[in-house]
Amino acid sequence: MAPPILKLDDIFLSFGGAPLLAGAGLQIEPGDKICLVGRNGSGKSTLLKIAAGLVEAQSGEVFRHPSSTVRYLEQAPDFAGFKTVQAYAEAGLGPGDDRYRVTYLLSHLGLTGDEDPKMLSGGESRRAALARVMAPEPDILLLDEPTNHLDLPTIEWLEGELQKTRSALVLISHDRRFLEKVSTATVWLDRGTSRRLDRGFAHFEAWRDQVLEAEELEQHKLGKSIEREEHWLRYGVTARRKRNMRRLGELQTMRSNYRGHKGPQGTVQATVSDAQESGRLVIEADKITKSFGERAIVTPFSIRVHRGDCIGLVGPNGAGKTTLLKMLTGQLSPDSGIVKLGTNLEIATLDQKREDLDPEDTLANYLTDGRGENLLVNGEQRHVTGYMKEFLFQPEQARTPIRNLSGGERARLMLARILSRPTNLLILDEPTNDLDIETLDLLQEIVAGFPGTVILVSHDRDFLDRTVTSTIAPAVPDAPDGRWIEYAGGYSDMLVQRKGALEERKKAEKAAEKPKTPQATALGSTKVKLSFKQKFALENLPKEMAKAEAEIAKREQVMADPNLFTRDPAAFNRLAGEMEKLRASLTDMEEEWLELEMLREELEG
Repeated sequence: MAPPILKLDDIFLSFGGAPLLAGAGLQIEPGDKICLVGRNGSGKSTLLKIAAGLVEAQSGEVFRHPSSTVRYLEQAPDFAGFKTVQAYAEAGLGPGDDRYRVTYLLSHLGLTGDEDPKMLSGGESRRAALARVMAPEPDILLLDEPTNHLDLPTIEWLEGELQKTRSALVLISHDRRFLEKVSTATVWLDRGTSRRLDRGFAHFEAWRDQVLEAEELEQHKLGKSIEREEHWLRYGVTARRKRNMRRLGELQTMRSNYRGHKGPQGTVQATVSDAQESGRLVIEADKITKSFGERAIVTPFSIRVHRGDCIGLVGPNGAGKTTLLKMLTGQLSPDSGIVKLGTNLEIATLDQKREDLDPEDTLANYLTDGRGENLLVNGEQRHVTGYMKEFLFQPEQARTPIRNLSGGERARLMLARILSRPTNLLILDEPTNDLDIETLDLLQEIVAGFPGTVILVSHDRDFLDRTVTSTIAPAVPDAPDGRWIEYAGGYSDMLVQRKGALEERKKAEKAAEKPKTPQATALGSTKVKLSFKQKFALENLPKEMAKAEAEIAKREQVMADPNLFTRDPAAFNRLAGEMEKLRASLTDMEEEWLELEMLREELEG
């Protein structure tokens, strides 16, 4: 194991009240790709700033290797003194660094470098900061929400860059798919302390659940031990005084530990308020178009949205997703074509810019619309502080101005307001921005189980795959020309269909370019058979797949023991590693068998 190039140990930090960090740690070795996860407000960004040297811990040990370079992605970049974005990004380079890399990164992030920093949007500022920290290829790269404001093509490009970088990485992100693809280790920040799993984010949630189950079991055992000791003190036979005093002291310690245990933060508990059922046909768009100047945003596009549909809109920034969404919901008139909205529609919108929020308003006033201390949820009067608790807000925050909330808290607040009002058509524009994983889970459950209709714009591939029934995307993803296509299923389904359509088009073009000659026709009529090796694989792969499935099942049975990780973490990690290899092998075998079976059917058919 290589020595660490950066190590935080037993970090303590408090801003008054309960400590934010109490014994947290982080160890970075060369080549590490760590994702830092935890609830909103758990101190992830603060720990990253301590690692970067921007915040000083009140106690604990901080070690940075003297020769290592560290770059931290700023949330609010300072462009003072820079005339262009190129100059700002190049200022982060060292004496021997390649200036061309700045140009390369800016172009892939959608910037030319000639932009005036004063005129940049929030998203463009973020991209410029990303180019600045990545260009020097530092020893340690600390990235806090690097995918915010990036579109899907850019996120997928960034994944590739980070997978092949030589820099050690620490990532904070709400994008599950991004973390799964980039990370090889996970640090979980929870209740002020940190735990490390030497595996990527794909394995985090199962591990977290096992840790929490083991913790709950330990608390249960401690409670039973306290009961036994209290019974002994009341009814046991009197023994020597010293022994009695010792057991009394132990009991007091156990009581203190039991009462002082701080359980995991609760999860958001919420359901959508019932609304009158909408008509069966919710939206009908017939050959709608929209252009701005000479640029076509939407060329003739038609769609019928039915009650119960969940439709996702994807595409690069600037492709026209929000414009299309506004036309479909009647907020923007098309240049030509017709949009008809169904009957009995009650629409609720979560806007990505959080424009509905007045920073000076208080949480309670925003939730009740200034109508006192109560609000109506599903026909029932609820006190605002009780309703706030369901969304993890404390009662004392009721009079807090919205300007004091974090991005994740603002998103939760808007979600709380939307869900308190009757609705049968949910419009969600980038709903996953700033949400932690647990709140994302809740939003996913709400969307998937919503009895009405949902239309959402998102760059979160995992969220799209788990929720939508169809996906609308540009016909030409790299250079949108106003043509949009609706695909069945989620984002991954859309990619498969798009790839298939592209391959079919290439085959058709190739066939048109090369007309068959008599010789080619004769050769084409010759019977072709599977090779001996292919036949053998086709016959034996099902047996090998069955063996792999049996081995996976054995390990799953052993890992189902909730005490395994606590009792023997090495065995747990070994089994998890074996499971990962077996599953990868099984996937390869399934794909090979499917290809051979399709080839056999084609040759015989």
